[in-house]
Amino acid sequence: MKEYGGMSFIDHVKWVSRFAGLTALAVLTAATLTSCGGGAGSGPENGNAAAAKPTKVTVVLDWTPNTNHTGLYVAQAKGFYADEGLDVEIMQPPEDGANALVAAGKAEFGIGFQDTMASALAADPALPITAVAAVIQHNTSGLISAKGKGIDSFKALEGKNYATWDTPLEKAVIGACMAAEGGDVTKVTFIPSTVTNVLTALAADIDTVWVYEGWDVVAAQVEGFEYNYLDFAKTSPVLDYYTPVIISGDKFLSDSPDVAKRFLRATGKGYEYCAKNPGEAADILLAAAPELDAALVKASQEFLAGQYVAEQESWGYIDPARWEAFYDWAYKNGVVAKELGASGFSNAYLD
Repeated sequence: MKEYGGMSFIDHVKWVSRFAGLTALAVLTAATLTSCGGGAGSGPENGNAAAAKPTKVTVVLDWTPNTNHTGLYVAQAKGFYADEGLDVEIMQPPEDGANALVAAGKAEFGIGFQDTMASALAADPALPITAVAAVIQHNTSGLISAKGKGIDSFKALEGKNYATWDTPLEKAVIGACMAAEGGDVTKVTFIPSTVTNVLTALAADIDTVWVYEGWDVVAAQVEGFEYNYLDFAKTSPVLDYYTPVIISGDKFLSDSPDVAKRFLRATGKGYEYCAKNPGEAADILLAAAPELDAALVKASQEFLAGQYVAEQESWGYIDPARWEAFYDWAYKNGVVAKELGASGFSNAYLD
């Protein structure tokens, strides 16, 4: 990921595709790290002995650092975590991904996605994770293609190839968007492929790939690459699901609710700072991850400044109706084997 640092949908699915083998282990081993400490009543506001020593908290990312994560780095750099009596470590994910690590109690928080959480929550037994905050308020993912390919509608995907991680969810989403325009998803050639550099792939033998507007589309703009972009959420409101989200383990949330609240309060300040100060926020991310392309980070930060809070009064809120609507759609379209409804998220730890 040297050139573009972020990830396509195919890349982020990679980290969660091993749930079947990991779920049982994660459920059996779920436990909070002993260094976390800090159950209810241990915050710095209580003036007790625990307040003298910061509570250690680990956050595992979904991929290499990018602008989805800037609020974490801002909260760290600006001392928002320290103000809450927290010592926060931000780490990149292992190959098994954030969901399994958080469920097993090896990290208190992680970056996840409502769509890829579905298979974890529908597993038997379900992975014990909960989304506790929305990083951005709306789904900004879709399909990008080189303008010369002529893919200016979902129906125009017929006869084209698509780089896929071969998951039921991506095929269901693309199929639904095509059907809404009278298209036939069986006329798309799905090519299993891990795309690490979207623009290079599009300039070669890939017609289209699933991306996030705030990173790969912005990258295309920065590079002067002529493209078409198809937005899933604009095709159907049910596809305006939450991606990405901050997740936590159910046992940790039960044992240490006040730590969770302090972490999210500080993290919320970080993301709200990003929304108001995108230029300085970009500089903070670049200081933490100097390998990133500065022009891309700055442009991406400007785009996401309007997405972190959007129409909400404060950062992090998850709309129960939108969350449930997507999971109902996923069940009806055979993406998951059981009804999930409003399970898998909570607003209880937000201010």
